[in-house]
Amino acid sequence: MNKLNGLIYGIISSASFGLIPLFAIPAMRHGMDFMNVISYRFLFATIALAVLLKIRKVSFGIEKSDLPTLLLLSIFYLISSVFLLWGYKFMPSGVATTIHFMYPVITTLVMMIFFRERNSLFRTLAILMAIAGVYALSYSEAQGETNILGVGIVLISAVGYALYLVTVGQRKNQSLKGLKLTFYVFLFSTVILLAGMSSTWSLHSIPDMTTAGNLFLLAIIPTIVSNLTLIEAIKHIGATKTSVLGAMEPVTAVIVGIVVFGEAFTLTIAIGILLIISAVTIIILKK
Repeated sequence: MNKLNGLIYGIISSASFGLIPLFAIPAMRHGMDFMNVISYRFLFATIALAVLLKIRKVSFGIEKSDLPTLLLLSIFYLISSVFLLWGYKFMPSGVATTIHFMYPVITTLVMMIFFRERNSLFRTLAILMAIAGVYALSYSEAQGETNILGVGIVLISAVGYALYLVTVGQRKNQSLKGLKLTFYVFLFSTVILLAGMSSTWSLHSIPDMTTAGNLFLLAIIPTIVSNLTLIEAIKHIGATKTSVLGAMEPVTAVIVGIVVFGEAFTLTIAIGILLIISAVTIIILKK
């Protein structure tokens, strides 16, 4: 039962991550630009995480030495979030989420280049498969430079999340983790976003209740639900199996894109998705 529960938690966690387009795109279509969508997502998520930590009676105290690391983590997480939603403007959300899902491959590259982690034939194969997958997804849309720009933007999103994961793994204070770490990353990110948006007078009010509902669900499901179920999945089946189940993230986003938003699904898109998911699975299993 523990393994079954772990599998269910893992699937819910990765699938809820993949629901970001379901709530973000309708809000953007209602007149909100992606920066406003991200600002409200982080604000609502920060409030929800604070309430959750309070209910669980978790101390909010942190050490001063954690502040530089938390600031760096927030910047990397912001880069990942901003560039992913920006990428939705240039390509189908399912394709963008699949390219973003390359972050374990990029994490491996960063560890190999900067931390001298040993390379292997399997890792080289996975990296080449991921590159081929990105090429297939780029080729699938005959949009010329626009699509190339979109791929570049979403790759920056994947790099941002990879650097976030590397920083989490390499930080000195490993006692700050889980929901508490997520809360402070979102808190710092919210302060940065609101300060920047307010200084340029680009922060706008929510236009209607439907958009407010989408923004609230965007903050809760891909953040609170996904993090809670992620922690439970790791407890029951371990980090490796939970990471493999992360393949549900791009699959969910692709299904949402096709069913809800009428996005195209071609053979080259299918091949690209399969290559990237296979590459990421190889990287995870070899670790």
